Amino acid sequence: MEPAPREVLLFTLDGQRYGLPAEDVRELVRAARLTPLPRAPAVVEGLLNLRGDLLPVLDLRRRFRHPPRALSPLDHFIVARAGTRHVVLRVDRAEGLRVLAPGEWDATPRELPGVGYVAGAAKLADGLVLVHDLRSFLSEAEGLELDAALASPPETP
Repeated sequence: MEPAPREVLLFTLDGQRYGLPAEDVRELVRAARLTPLPRAPAVVEGLLNLRGDLLPVLDLRRRFRHPPRALSPLDHFIVARAGTRHVVLRVDRAEGLRVLAPGEWDATPRELPGVGYVAGAAKLADGLVLVHDLRSFLSEAEGLELDAALASPPETP
């Protein structure tokens, strides 16, 4: 039996393409001002108030070892599910959804040493795109640190 096609959201960060499984993506929103979150792990840029929900914004640049860059109104936010937690990823640009045929999906990269947070790779005509697994994006310690920081959210002036 041939596996079902996979759907991924492609996005760019510092000119490199990445992907997320579409089932983990809730919505795309334009970048907006973030609220600092004291005592959060270094991988958290701040909080986004999305229709009354305070969601942590994860710093992909730091995690993927790209140079830091100030938030731009042209940035996109990907609201996604990381296990049981909803998070926001700041990316340069969300390219859109791509349905991968079975021959375009390779699960091998998740087994390579030094390649964390990867669910697999999309083999596209213009190159390989690593598809990230948000369930493993935060370490257990980072998750606990984030929970503690969220338990005492910043005071608004």
